[in-house]
Amino acid sequence: MAPPPPPPPASRIGLSLEEWQGWGTSSPVPAMVNTIFDDLRALEREMDEPINFSGPRGKLQGEYKYMEDRKHREAYDAMTDSEEKLQFFSARQISCRLLGSRGYLCQKCWLASTDCMCSNIVNCSLWNGLRFWVYMHPKDFLRQNNTGKLLWQIFGVQSACLCLFGVREHEESMWSAFQFAGKCKVWCLYPDQHATTQSIEDIGFPNLLASSDSPATMMCQEQPVNFVLIDGTWNNSAAMFRRLKQRARIEWGTEDFPCLSFPNSTVSVMHKLRPQPSWDRTCTAAAAVQLLSELSHLPSLESKGLDKQAEALGNALVVLLDALINRRKRMGRSITRRERSNNNRSYQKHE
Repeated sequence: MAPPPPPPPASRIGLSLEEWQGWGTSSPVPAMVNTIFDDLRALEREMDEPINFSGPRGKLQGEYKYMEDRKHREAYDAMTDSEEKLQFFSARQISCRLLGSRGYLCQKCWLASTDCMCSNIVNCSLWNGLRFWVYMHPKDFLRQNNTGKLLWQIFGVQSACLCLFGVREHEESMWSAFQFAGKCKVWCLYPDQHATTQSIEDIGFPNLLASSDSPATMMCQEQPVNFVLIDGTWNNSAAMFRRLKQRARIEWGTEDFPCLSFPNSTVSVMHKLRPQPSWDRTCTAAAAVQLLSELSHLPSLESKGLDKQAEALGNALVVLLDALINRRKRMGRSITRRERSNNNRSYQKHE
């Protein structure tokens, strides 16, 4: 009997539900992501050679770059609906990153397999009265230095849900949860000067947790308080917050999306590697750490263990930083923001 044929290369295998959910989501494979993923595989078959991506950035290399770009640009330009264009853009970004990361990144921590930090992560249960929504821009999906991924690594995908910007199925699932919980249980951590920004005390946890004989009130009280963490660059986050407000007008009749911000934001350890526009702005995981710490000081929440949950997430942030620093050192790359800035100025001077 002849030996079985060798398995096809990973890049030629379709996107399975198991693989999709392995990257940090509990959702089915989004329809448009699946379609574009299959289109990329069809291009492979047409060229009779695996498509070559440059790692997790999802950038095509070689002669495929022109063909794929022309094909998808023609499809994008043929679209007249702005919503369809956004969904197409997001699905293409995600599909390219999925193919480019196969066999390269660890699915759990999104680091190169040689730098996997999963063995150093300690899981922790989040209090069931809270739920995080990591509202992530597709350009941040599978980025190694992304910190939003730490939330579901620590707390699980049911307590920290990934919602990809522009992916219809993800956004519908998030808004369905918001509708079920009620507007009073939905908050966004975002320092927007034009939004109604409130303090931790304004959430009113004592009232949300109070007992009642009303079936409707009891059902509402069983729903967790939902916190949206916008996970993207500061330039992209403005568009993401506008989209939340536009949907709020449809669902609630007002664009006033309740926001929380901290007057004295804690400086994230990731400032050492990831430049921020100012020192009072912080990364996604550090914002969640500060939220949990602030909530733990409320008398009504002192017994919920939120301080321990904040500590677990903060420790994971340090683990990620150490893994990224070790990788940079091994590759001979600069570590601090000042070193990178000096290197860039030196490079520009010799151009």
